[in-house]
Amino acid sequence: MMVKGSYSTMHVSEAYLGKLLQELSRHNIISSIRGPKGDFFLTDEEQKQFILDIVRIIDGEKRINFYVLGISQRNISSPCMLHEMVGPSKSNILKILTSITNYDLFHYIKKADVFFYY
Repeated sequence: MMVKGSYSTMHVSEAYLGKLLQELSRHNIISSIRGPKGDFFLTDEEQKQFILDIVRIIDGEKRINFYVLGISQRNISSPCMLHEMVGPSKSNILKILTSITNYDLFHYIKKADVFFYY
């Protein structure tokens, strides 16, 4: 998995991307080789991990367990209208993130020649 030079394609700073990748490496989501010719890569085992694992590390559980618009939900037995409308979509997103592996995403991007635009 070659990431050097990817930061300009993704429109993020090299320092920011490096920090994210180091954090993923510390949590054994990806592996790294240190030094001037170092890089980040996926082992066979790391390729089997799910994208949700990355979201958990980068954004934390708060992002996954968020409530609509950040509003505190005081009465779970009687959810508000927004919760009822967005809840099924959130469930579908979580199902997707727990079904797509690092391998799937990497090979999709490589095959589709996907670029990151903002």
